[in-house]
Amino acid sequence: MTIATQEKLQYNWKHVISLAGLHIGALFALLPSNFNWTAVGLTVFMHWITGGLGITLGWHRMLTHRSFQAPKFVEYFLAFCGALACQGGIIDWVGLHRLHHTHSDQNAIDPHNAQKGFWWSHLGWMLYKGPAHAEIPRCTKDIASDPFYRFLQNYFLPMQIVFGVLLYFVAGWSFVVWVIFARLVLVYHCTWFVNSATHKFGYRTYETEDSSTNCWWVAVLTYGEGWHNNHHAYQYSARHGMQWWEFDFTWVTIQVLEALGLASKVKLPPSRAEG
Repeated sequence: MTIATQEKLQYNWKHVISLAGLHIGALFALLPSNFNWTAVGLTVFMHWITGGLGITLGWHRMLTHRSFQAPKFVEYFLAFCGALACQGGIIDWVGLHRLHHTHSDQNAIDPHNAQKGFWWSHLGWMLYKGPAHAEIPRCTKDIASDPFYRFLQNYFLPMQIVFGVLLYFVAGWSFVVWVIFARLVLVYHCTWFVNSATHKFGYRTYETEDSSTNCWWVAVLTYGEGWHNNHHAYQYSARHGMQWWEFDFTWVTIQVLEALGLASKVKLPPSRAEG
């Protein structure tokens, strides 16, 4: 799909307006009157809870790629944490990511095809109505009928609003600015860097049929997701950082869960099965 074709796509105004509103709200964190060290600390903590445990561990490695299994209460907890990242419905998110791997950097079915440029893969693709959404039901049959996932799919936004209202009444406006608006924008861009930066910057260990790279600074921001070329080479692997210097915090978390009996059937590449 060329840039000219992209311009003919219909705007997804719901996404345009909501993303613009969240970014404008996050700018209020720059006002000195809204600065609060406790709010900043809670923002960092919730970044890990929603972006690390929720999106990276739960939605991505556990549900999308089934790289490990967990008891239902752990699975649902991680899925709930991901819903608080407000990155859309869980069924849509899983489906779009599976389509990205099936058609990576190849055609319009890859929703954030990096061949269309950094801006498109980072953010632009969400501003339009693309053909990938029609394919979601075909590749999410394993979770689409689950009542809990249907609930998260339909009510992730009201959940965020309730969270914000509670923060306002318990701690005040500065906490809403930081823990809702600033956190969501930070988690968004960290996640989006996996779609954009790790298809442009870094090194390639494996000759995959896409432009995926290993990018250390994205790995730092996303708890290990920046080792993206490794991930594209072994999509099913619970471990993304394959070398000793490729620190993968989420892999460490999975090891802890396994030691506690809360993770099983952990999948690894053949050369790492014993390591």
